[in-house]
Amino acid sequence: MISRAIRSKITGNWMLTTLVLILFFPLLIGVALLFKSIPLMNADSIANLLFSSNWAPNSGKFGFWPFIFSSLYVTVLSFLFSAPLCLLAAIYLTEFASGRLIRIMHPVIDILAGIPSVIYGMWGILVIVPFVGDYLAPVFGVNSSGYSILAGGIVLAIMCIPYMLNMLIETFKSIPYGLKEAGFSLGATHWETIKHIVIRKSRPGIISAFGLGMAKAFGETLAVMMVVGNIARITGNPFEAGYPLPALIANNYGEMLSIPLYDSALMFAALVLFVVVLMINLVFRYLIIASNPAKV
Repeated sequence: MISRAIRSKITGNWMLTTLVLILFFPLLIGVALLFKSIPLMNADSIANLLFSSNWAPNSGKFGFWPFIFSSLYVTVLSFLFSAPLCLLAAIYLTEFASGRLIRIMHPVIDILAGIPSVIYGMWGILVIVPFVGDYLAPVFGVNSSGYSILAGGIVLAIMCIPYMLNMLIETFKSIPYGLKEAGFSLGATHWETIKHIVIRKSRPGIISAFGLGMAKAFGETLAVMMVVGNIARITGNPFEAGYPLPALIANNYGEMLSIPLYDSALMFAALVLFVVVLMINLVFRYLIIASNPAKV
């Protein structure tokens, strides 16, 4: 029989090993992408790769700015659509809704989170693209096929809702009821208690939910690729097509790798995605610390 001390030591070492592996995974991913991107970075400067709009792989020109711009545009649009909706829905479900509605909404949210992205993409083609092209664009006097940055932002916002909403609900539910009672005892209304106590106390959790939503939105691939139009250009018009970085990788990997440096260019695109998502997480982590320094 193995003694309790030996079992405890084995278990502790195993857990430490798995923790170290988890901590090293992001580093290993980053190093691998960087190694595969070196040939392209040796052929051109990083500044030119990131901020040039000249995309001509057959001529050895790899300007990623249109793809980076489209990714940022779609992500910001999706965040603007989903963040207020999720925040207000979470407040209603935790503070005003009946228990029966909450019991119905939880499995609905879980189902939305589990739907494959290709299903969202097909739904976007059938519903969002015609809505944008046939109904929304004419309202603004714009001609659009519907395959646009706006369509990508709407589909992406709907995909991000279950993740953000679940986190916000759990954050609001974690606020001690005693704090709310203290607000009521001072004469505050229900809404004043929510605004000045619940939301303020939940600020780190709200920031975490928004950061998760933005990171997921920036890296989403299939659904956005199906509705965004996939045209490499820089445009401020949301009714025109764009071409995000994930769509560039998904559309071209394995098909055009005979072109010199194309494999390295796609790996560089993946590296840019990795770095941007990492930066988003670091920025939101800093905001969490800044909003609640006493608990860090």
